Amino acid sequence: MDPDALLTLRDEFDTQMRREAQPDTADARVERAGAVVRQIVPGAGGNTILWSGLDARTADAAIAEQVAFFTELAARGEIPDAEFEWKLYDYDRPADLGDRLRAAGFVAEPAETLLVGRTPDLARMAVEPPEGITLRVVTDEEGVDLMMEAHRRAFGTERPRIRQLMLNLLAQEPDTIEAVVAMAGDTPVSAARMEMRPGTSFAGLWGGGTDPRWRGRGIYRLLVAHRARVAAERGIPYLQVDASDDSRPILERLGFEALGVTVPWVWAG
Repeated sequence: MDPDALLTLRDEFDTQMRREAQPDTADARVERAGAVVRQIVPGAGGNTILWSGLDARTADAAIAEQVAFFTELAARGEIPDAEFEWKLYDYDRPADLGDRLRAAGFVAEPAETLLVGRTPDLARMAVEPPEGITLRVVTDEEGVDLMMEAHRRAFGTERPRIRQLMLNLLAQEPDTIEAVVAMAGDTPVSAARMEMRPGTSFAGLWGGGTDPRWRGRGIYRLLVAHRARVAAERGIPYLQVDASDDSRPILERLGFEALGVTVPWVWAG
């Protein structure tokens, strides 16, 4: 896309997925507090500042207000703890918002690149499963546990919040989620999910990871192609990824383009 088209697409992403965001699950809520849009999740994790429209005059007070808000929710027992994430994009204002978050006690997690690809183009990719690999669509708790085992093999960590998110979505809003596990026989070696919020132009690709012993064989590309076909069937025009440095080159070769860089800043209380 030309630069003007990318800026237009970025504005569309900001409007739909940040400023007018829908809750991740039926039991979460999204609300606007002044110049801040935030999501509150009753379970562990998921509390997030999704968007802010701040300037140098208002930023520090807004940061303090959000810290106080989540601290109070935790004190009342509405959320397990005061931890929340401020999802910062490199084009957010003021330009030194990251420095201000750091000064307020937030800790930055690794930066990711916001990539967007055209669903119809990606859905046309001709990708065959590597030898010995079959795909299993996740529809129940057994599938979720296979997915979590694949993530453990890929990332070396347990992900209880993602497990609970998946169970909630499958039970409450199954049409908004597409998750798939790559199986080598009876062993899950890769997994990923796609979240599709009704009425939006962007399907989010999340969690793609492969057991190091199975990398370099095209499994990641296979999972992208599968989800692209599902999104195309739903008429969703774009796929969106917060890409790590490992996955960004693969996705760019597939045709994804960068809209910006995002850094999760975490307040741990």
